[in-house]
Amino acid sequence: MKIVVCVKQVPDTSEVRIDPITGTMIREGVKSIINPDDLSGLEAALRIKDVYKAEVIALSMGPMQADNALRECLAMGVDQAILLSDRKFAGADTWATSLSLSKAIEKINPDLIIAGRQAIDGDTAQVGPQIAEHLNIPSVAYVNEIKVKDENSLVVKRMFEDGYQSILVKTPCLLTVLKEINSVRYMRVAKIYNSYKDGLVEVWDNEVLKLDPHELGLKGSPTKVKKSYTKGVKTAGKVFEVDSKEEAAKIIIDKMKENYIL
Repeated sequence: MKIVVCVKQVPDTSEVRIDPITGTMIREGVKSIINPDDLSGLEAALRIKDVYKAEVIALSMGPMQADNALRECLAMGVDQAILLSDRKFAGADTWATSLSLSKAIEKINPDLIIAGRQAIDGDTAQVGPQIAEHLNIPSVAYVNEIKVKDENSLVVKRMFEDGYQSILVKTPCLLTVLKEINSVRYMRVAKIYNSYKDGLVEVWDNEVLKLDPHELGLKGSPTKVKKSYTKGVKTAGKVFEVDSKEEAAKIIIDKMKENYIL
């Protein structure tokens, strides 16, 4: 089995800064980490590798600094790391990002693609399912358990707030996993050392993907940021002491009227 894990390098902060002109993220001066959900997806792939001798390939798209995230993946035990990096890819929204990633995945031709449910810097949860649509393969989101049934199929558990579904899915397919699916292993010291050897991370630009430049990056992104602003601070709430539910209901209705909700 060949498994591709989509990995994104994200800012290690909740205070993401946005360029007011382009609407794109400002990365300078902010420490970066591997997106937590993607790390859990990587661990899920490595656990399949531990049992079934699968080949695991980490795939990322971003500036050259994302090379560090992929070296962490190598130190955890992946077999190959590929970075999509080209000025033409810059400023991509989820649609343009998923198009580029799907083209790379098409060239790799894996049996299984795993991605995190969503990235902490965008919270859209769109890229994984969009990749599946570009590739015209089945996808399952919110996965909390993966079991290999045979060489052509998996049984996955999809979580909901009030229960779960067990789904039989044929490969090739794409799964987006929850952070809670597992506990991520530590990197090995020897592998950390070896992961920083030259040439281990392959860099693919659009000369490799051969996509129409008008479909890439900011030019190929149908999503446009109209305005960005800092989230406002909530004021402290007020506590009312009441003797009955009728009195509580009256206070709620009065406050809703004061704020023009009713």
